[in-house]
Amino acid sequence: MTSSLPAEIFKAYDIRGIVDKTLTPAIVQTIGQALGTLALERQCRAIAVGRDGRLSGPALSAALIDGIRASGVDVIDLGQVATPMTYFAAHQLNTGCSVMITGSHNPPDYNGLKMVIAGETLSGPAIQALRERIERNDLCTATVPGSLKEHDIAPAYLDRIIGDIRLQRPLHIVVDAGNGIAGAFAPTMYERLGCKVTPLFCDVDGTFPNHHPDPSQPKNLKTLIERVQQENAELGLAFDGDGDRLGVVTREGNIIYPDRQLMLFAADVLNRVPGATVIYDIKSTRLLKPWIHRHGGVSLMWKTGHSLIKAKMKETGAQLAGEMSGHTFFGERWYGFDDGLYAGARLLEILSQHADASAVLNALPDSVSTPELALACEREGEQHALIALLQKEADFADAEEIIRIDGVRVEYADGFGLARASNTTPTVVLRFEADNEAALKRIQSDFREQLRAIVPDSVALPF
Repeated sequence: MTSSLPAEIFKAYDIRGIVDKTLTPAIVQTIGQALGTLALERQCRAIAVGRDGRLSGPALSAALIDGIRASGVDVIDLGQVATPMTYFAAHQLNTGCSVMITGSHNPPDYNGLKMVIAGETLSGPAIQALRERIERNDLCTATVPGSLKEHDIAPAYLDRIIGDIRLQRPLHIVVDAGNGIAGAFAPTMYERLGCKVTPLFCDVDGTFPNHHPDPSQPKNLKTLIERVQQENAELGLAFDGDGDRLGVVTREGNIIYPDRQLMLFAADVLNRVPGATVIYDIKSTRLLKPWIHRHGGVSLMWKTGHSLIKAKMKETGAQLAGEMSGHTFFGERWYGFDDGLYAGARLLEILSQHADASAVLNALPDSVSTPELALACEREGEQHALIALLQKEADFADAEEIIRIDGVRVEYADGFGLARASNTTPTVVLRFEADNEAALKRIQSDFREQLRAIVPDSVALPF
């Protein structure tokens, strides 16, 4: 097994690879046995297992289950569910452990594992330790395999959300699941909350025939915007492939990026929990900090990554957190994990208190900004080397502050620029924000000059 275990599938936040190339059923089975061994060491006896709508899901899930059971740990098979439903199952079924087979928003030929063991979302060193365990064959093999039972978690999950959320009035919404797994649950859930729902691409299809299930990319929201306007709906909700990220569009066709969504959530949470900590990732708008302070909260910028944010929430006792990519984490009234479906419900609860939902969203503080821009690198690992070089050698003379917790975020009096290494693909992620277009261009020019000093001229910059 050692020689055929590709180190590159062990990412910072999860395990992810190309099906039948770097991620095979045999590899997943061994990972399952390692996870079972780790669970036993942490005094856990059962793991809840789910999978999204990808075509490779059933085979990889079966392999994972075989591996976990081989260690002597019991498996509760949740079947085809959204990622947050596996997190919920770990709480609801008292396993403390869950593994989700998902490729998230990656292309159809990818798949992977998101892992929670004894309440800890595995990331960084813990994922590398799992790889090292497999390489030294430190795996428990039980004389009697763990048991296997199936469980439908959807009724308890939906009931829990519907029992928590109260809409002041019904809203008409369009739900775009991008043929991801959220389509199997979101329309039903929002209808039960009292909404009129127009479903869009809500049939689960692992080939993703209509558009890629990644709401962080504006091009993937075009059809949703059109349908909201055709239906005269109040807003549109979009989900990624495994349902843990939320995208939002208004009836005017404006995209409400997740960092602005977080403003609305923060004001709502801080109204009930004054002084609470709100975490946001390094890609988020600089308008969040003053907004959180104005509403009586404590702001904390942190590294990007769902598992890293969850760990920081536990450490700080934060009641709310959010990432620019669309992961939102509610500690208040919820369990602290990222859940796009629940975030959508919380959003509707807030908006239902107003006559014009779009007006509330459009009134949130805004600035001139770019979406996430990707500078492609030739090979995995190159992005980290490039950022290390930028951290060491870049000279941003006009900067008020340079933040290096995750890449290089340069704060100016009138905006910011960011370059960070992606932990999921061989790319450098860039983002810019400013008070006006002139400031944005100046900041981008600053970054272009610094990047050009370390990136060959043959490489095209995405801005």
